[in-house]
Amino acid sequence: MGNVRTDQIKRTVKELIRRFPNKFSNNFEENKHLVSLLTQGTTIKIRNQIAGYITRRLAGEEEEIPSEALPQEQQQAAGEGQAPD
Repeated sequence: MGNVRTDQIKRTVKELIRRFPNKFSNNFEENKHLVSLLTQGTTIKIRNQIAGYITRRLAGEEEEIPSEALPQEQQQAAGEGQAPD
């Protein structure tokens, strides 16, 4: 089962990523510090939930790199391990 997040957390994360796309990374501690600076009136629990969700979203985006974005050498190395059709 996955984690349940409220609409408030998801909405806040989407807004923060939209407004500050280059500030966040896949490092939870850095994101936690940035969330505390960028939001006002959040509790520690809410801040951590926001930072954790940002971290998960950004880590997921990095894993979804299309093969066209890989350099030619990496594409060839990845294709060598596959059996021919």
